Amino acid sequence: MVPDNAVDNEGDIVHYAMLADTEPLDVKSALKSKVWLEAMIDELKSIEKNKTWDLCKLPSEKRAIDVKWVYKVKQNPEGQVVKYKARLVAKGFLQKQGLDYDEVFSPVARHETIRLVIALACSRRWPLFHLDVKSAFLNGPLEEDVYVKQPPGFELKGKEDKVLKLNKALYGLKQAPRAWNKRIDQFFVVQGFVKCSVEYGVYVKHSDNKHMLIICLYVDDLLVTGSSLAEIEDFKSQMKSEFEMTDLGKLTYFLGMELLYTAKGVILHQAKYATEILRKFEMLDCNSSVTPADTRLKLEIDENSDTVDPTIFRQLIGSLRYLCQTRPDISYAVGYVSRFMSKPLKPHLLAAKRILRYINGTIHYGVLFPYSKDSVKLELNGFSDADWCGDKVDRRSTSGYLFKFQNAPVSWCSKKQSVIALSSCEAEYVAGSLAACQANWLQSLLNEMKIIDNITVMLKIDNKSAINLAKNPVSHGKSKHIETRFHFLRDQVNKGKLSLEYCSTDNQQADIMTKAVKRDQFLKLRREIGIVCFDSLS
Repeated sequence: MVPDNAVDNEGDIVHYAMLADTEPLDVKSALKSKVWLEAMIDELKSIEKNKTWDLCKLPSEKRAIDVKWVYKVKQNPEGQVVKYKARLVAKGFLQKQGLDYDEVFSPVARHETIRLVIALACSRRWPLFHLDVKSAFLNGPLEEDVYVKQPPGFELKGKEDKVLKLNKALYGLKQAPRAWNKRIDQFFVVQGFVKCSVEYGVYVKHSDNKHMLIICLYVDDLLVTGSSLAEIEDFKSQMKSEFEMTDLGKLTYFLGMELLYTAKGVILHQAKYATEILRKFEMLDCNSSVTPADTRLKLEIDENSDTVDPTIFRQLIGSLRYLCQTRPDISYAVGYVSRFMSKPLKPHLLAAKRILRYINGTIHYGVLFPYSKDSVKLELNGFSDADWCGDKVDRRSTSGYLFKFQNAPVSWCSKKQSVIALSSCEAEYVAGSLAACQANWLQSLLNEMKIIDNITVMLKIDNKSAINLAKNPVSHGKSKHIETRFHFLRDQVNKGKLSLEYCSTDNQQADIMTKAVKRDQFLKLRREIGIVCFDSLS
């Protein structure tokens, strides 16, 4: 062993071999590497091609923002290096509101919308494609006067004192996402697309020959599907003529989620991401667990227990929360341990590690979007449930809902209620109002996309008293204290938008969202909600 500052010639080779596929830490080391130098030159070419900036003298009343190089090795799901990416980024944290920027908000498609579009495409057997805009933010025209310094390592000789006035956005600027979104939004409108008013990340186009095209926009990633392959190809060529595009072909990897095409349907999973979480928290070799939470688990804010590193705990919970995008089976367990992030204790960390042990045994599990025949009627069904006074700390109940479109789970939630319910009927009623809000949004989205008009959503609840309370103002004495906003459920039922149906607790698929259920029931519900092992299907 030799210290880092005394590496000999032989050790030097080993040292660089270990860093072969890592990102350089500064410009000096990047300029010495051929691949990173080429990546930086490519980035500057893209910037100059877009006419992003003009060289000028800095006005006396303005200041120039620093820029820096950011390096990233891009890998595919198998871990192979696909691309060496160098990005010139402005130090946006130096900007001041009103001087360098004003509005910054930019919409993106919600994950449940992406799942809904995938479910629709699978049920109709439409093709799914993935497009990526190269250097997307460089296309967004700026409304403010912004000046940046010259790129480190590429300063023009004899003109080092000059700065660059931005005509278009640069990565790192606070308003860059908004500028890009306005630019592509204008392009879609010109092409005849209509933006959904309830979901600003979705664009729909209906042609004269009854074909339709749907686009989900997530910053610079586009999910494209539609009933006509010819129209999709035509749209691709229009995009390529307007922007520098990368056609990634058939949709297989989107926002960290992988799509696997099988004979039964498409499976959406996060096997690569789950493996990365286990590796990061050193749980790859742990013993697996059959369920994500123990049925007897009741966490408290106990001052006597040992505290744990809050940063590590929050990183773990944050990682698990993103995994919930394809794993509704862990939603309750993750939501439960999330309640203790302010002061995590050892029992809370052990409960979180139990979820990791469960993931370790179910890495190859995902959500199945089954194929269906064209003649099959499109349906949207939901399940709503509540666990009365499940939280031991403040005695609040946990609401849970699950919505299925064409028998594929598209939207789910596990959430602690904002009020203390005085009865199981009240807890179920409050949970039903949360589900009614989501059902209303899904209905509006499907209606705007012209998929289904005036659909009545079937919502299954396992409490007859809550159903009666929603249909008629019965038991007034017991329900007069319920906040007005929770009566939204009754309003939706009266309007005919929701139809409530009783289902037994054994068949209540949202039960998995409200409590830690026993092993056999958990495995049964996991299968019923549409989570499958893709090793057995592929």
